[in-house]
Amino acid sequence: MTAQDRSRHRGPGVPAGRMMASEQQSVLEPDVPGVRVGPAGSGRAPRPAPAARLTAALRARRRWLVPVLVVLLLTQMAVAMVTTAVEQTPTVDEPVYVATAADYLHEHRLRYNPEHPPLGKLVIMAGIAVAGPHYDPSYRGDQGQVGRHLLYSSGNDPWRVMLWARLPVIALTLLFALVVFAFAGELLGTAAGLLALALYCFSPDLIAHGSLATLDVPATGFVLTSAWLVWRARRRPRLYLPLAGAALGASVATKMSALPAIPVLMALAVLSVWGPRAGRARRAVAAGAVMAVTAVAVVWLSYLAVDPRLRFVPAAPVPAVHGLRGALVGLMPFPEAYRAGMRVQFALEDLPWQGFLFGHLYTGSRWYYLPAALLVKTPLGMLALWAAGAVAVVAVRRLRPAAPYLLLPPAVLLASAMTGSRDFGTRYALFVPMFLAVAGASVLAVRWRWSRPAAGALVLFVAVSSLRTFPFYLPYSNEAFGGPARTHLRLHDSNVDWGQDLGRLADRLRDRYPGQRVWLVYKGSGVPAYYGIHASDPRKVPQGEVHGLLVVSDSWVAKARGRLAELIRSSRAVDEVGHSITVYRR
Repeated sequence: MTAQDRSRHRGPGVPAGRMMASEQQSVLEPDVPGVRVGPAGSGRAPRPAPAARLTAALRARRRWLVPVLVVLLLTQMAVAMVTTAVEQTPTVDEPVYVATAADYLHEHRLRYNPEHPPLGKLVIMAGIAVAGPHYDPSYRGDQGQVGRHLLYSSGNDPWRVMLWARLPVIALTLLFALVVFAFAGELLGTAAGLLALALYCFSPDLIAHGSLATLDVPATGFVLTSAWLVWRARRRPRLYLPLAGAALGASVATKMSALPAIPVLMALAVLSVWGPRAGRARRAVAAGAVMAVTAVAVVWLSYLAVDPRLRFVPAAPVPAVHGLRGALVGLMPFPEAYRAGMRVQFALEDLPWQGFLFGHLYTGSRWYYLPAALLVKTPLGMLALWAAGAVAVVAVRRLRPAAPYLLLPPAVLLASAMTGSRDFGTRYALFVPMFLAVAGASVLAVRWRWSRPAAGALVLFVAVSSLRTFPFYLPYSNEAFGGPARTHLRLHDSNVDWGQDLGRLADRLRDRYPGQRVWLVYKGSGVPAYYGIHASDPRKVPQGEVHGLLVVSDSWVAKARGRLAELIRSSRAVDEVGHSITVYRR
């Protein structure tokens, strides 16, 4: 079209050298598909086309959908843990930690349970402070007796005390879930964060031990947090390395079994700052020093929080340790109470503990016990995602930098735990489900058509398997091994029966067997008479006098020898309680 034609087209009153406003707008604004451009000077914003409006709506919905899913997963886990905490009686170790926490609160002294540092018990102490139980510091006895005296002989309500002691650990367990979500999300995005969070929140082991006033979940969660912060230190080392050192110190100040994580995370800190050649050695030394010094400082602070004067008056004699182990203890840069606890741990490792695996009772330990126990007690879908995720972390190029941070700490800690002499349960390997929840989300990086649907199906399988065991998470085993009802045939102790079902047993005896004679062999720290169970020990009378109900904790069934084994063989199983106690008729 010529200029003259355009002039005629514009009509009269429009100068020949100018365009109309609409023509100017069409030149200045390119044609964008799906967007309508309003006339200049109209005072109205361009009106988006339906496709653009749909995209914007989907993005807005996604922004609120992710927080909703996070809240739902955390709520599911919180409900499971709180319900478990409300219904379970004290497990074997809990009264020791509760009494020690009460002693910290009232007496500010380092007296009981030196084999474990104070930080985890200080966490439990927060709940004890709210519960406010009466505590008798003049009572004399070992740490287990002091715990039972506090719960059952001091005028306290053990249900209330135990619930408040467990709540701080539950809160920490939920906070570590957010660390898992953040770690996986930083590696692969929001979808991976949600997948990792689901694996964490549906883990029966993490729910079971996260609902107890024990030290296993706190110690493991602090190691995971330290690894995540060391990973973040690749970008901002001055901020994150001190925080990572503090988290590492918190783990070591909770359980001594976390000590092997110190050299691993120091090495990862060096890896995080390893950059250009100039100044490389200086940065490496500084990174390792920051981690080590901060961790040691946190350990000292945990003891100072109990007693600023660091007085250590143990309730029981501390064994002497000689040779290389004794020299190693003497070189540790920790308070005397910490070193005394290490001596106690070495002495415990020297005892002839009994183990039980796949129906076989043995003395000592088996190096493959923990991997075998994890195979039994981990949901099948979770095992598949762990394996696929670990392979993906190594095989996918963009994930390889994260492989040492995700796989090295649990591998070293698992190898260390496998050398121990106490084959008591997967609680010694909780770092596996924590770290591999993050690694398992790496399957989303595999660009195969079926990877995302398969991952979703496996997570759903995990969720169903976990929810079906509610609220009996401690004795969980996966479907390949018969489920929770058959776990006691393959494992014992904290894998199945840790004394948690004494209250449920009292309810069962009262409802189904009122007035009947009861003979009881119970493993746990609860006091049966407090719950209304009036029973005798069948091992202390002639076998012919044992008639009525024979009630045996499944850990004792696994270890039954001599008279108890004969009593069980000559009786008929008629009931079970919580998948951890068997009732026989005799």
